[in-house]
Amino acid sequence: MWELTDCIVLYGPDLQPHACNRLVVEGDRITQLVLGEPRLTVEHPTWVVMPGMYNSHTHIGDSCLPDGATGLTLEAGFFRPNGYKYRELAKQPEAEHLRHMTAHLHYMARTGTIGHLDFREQGVYGCQLLRQASEATGVRSLILGQFNTLPFTEAQLQKNLAPLSPEALVELEELLAVADGFSESTMNDLTDAAWMQIRQMTRAHSKLRAIHCLENAAYRETSLAIAGRGDLERALDLFAPHLIIHATVANAEEIALLSQHHSNVVLNPRANANLGLPLPPIAQLLESEANLLLGTDNGLLNSPNLFAELDFTYKVAKSQYGDAVRPDPTDILKMVTSNIRPLLGGDTYGYLETGLPADLVVLDFTQPHLRASRHIPASIVTRVTPEDVLATVRQGKLLYASKAFNWGVD
Repeated sequence: MWELTDCIVLYGPDLQPHACNRLVVEGDRITQLVLGEPRLTVEHPTWVVMPGMYNSHTHIGDSCLPDGATGLTLEAGFFRPNGYKYRELAKQPEAEHLRHMTAHLHYMARTGTIGHLDFREQGVYGCQLLRQASEATGVRSLILGQFNTLPFTEAQLQKNLAPLSPEALVELEELLAVADGFSESTMNDLTDAAWMQIRQMTRAHSKLRAIHCLENAAYRETSLAIAGRGDLERALDLFAPHLIIHATVANAEEIALLSQHHSNVVLNPRANANLGLPLPPIAQLLESEANLLLGTDNGLLNSPNLFAELDFTYKVAKSQYGDAVRPDPTDILKMVTSNIRPLLGGDTYGYLETGLPADLVVLDFTQPHLRASRHIPASIVTRVTPEDVLATVRQGKLLYASKAFNWGVD
């Protein structure tokens, strides 16, 4: 049994801060939460317990190439088959590549992240490599695989008629046997017939489907030229993705479409900014019925530090709203915690209640920049740094603990 006393807990799906007399963990569950009154402010230096965070869009495979694409366009740095990322990944020795991925997962635990959805290149081999890193660290990796090489020629993509070849279908079956789902880079990488085949096969295997949409205007324009429809419309109709990434240049009609489908949408504003792309319409999406999540995107572009992503996202959203009132910082914090529930379901909640999994992060609000906080969620979103993380716990197991952390053991 593990316990904390006299702390503050962000409780329930609304992340309401409460004084907490006692939090008890037995096995992988929270078995006691003795709560006091709601408390938005820190009355005396204390520890704050929040849900463990989910990073909903990563490419941990290219964490071995930090800042290697600096000065390159999106196409030159990240597009198949000859983009910088793909050329360099092909050169990585297996042991060294695994070491880099494992180190980055450890860093994610160090910064309060217990799980991530990863868009893994290099086919079956790439998925297996990340699975090893996940098992070594305890960080939950939900792996979305892609074909090792694109299965269509440019001429076939322009005609937009060909189905997947028998060889590609075999590779897809092998991918789905080791991965948690599938995601090619964009709708323009495969034909309409192929997308429908993949939707059918992933449904048969109960696997996740995800796709990058509207990262820049070229995604939409290329799709219109090939298929007569924008990439988002094609994705929703042909692929029915569980997860849509970016929506960076989504217009009012496309936001309405995301709202209508109650889509799970992952925003990546730091990565978009790093590539010189427009910032996503965060304020407009917050007003929609889409379910918003956050990701740090490529390890090549950003560190997988969700506190940095929260801070940037919150301030961009405030600027887009154009006032000092909106958004509520708790709505931004939900994007890495309780908003994960509609996507993953099952035993994944993203919030803390008695009887739920002990997936939590302990923050040190005795530090000078935190111990007089007048708004705890706002301070988490804008002021907490990796150095303020005392412990990261997934299913009752410590993924990370600082030297200052002392959790009573019975």
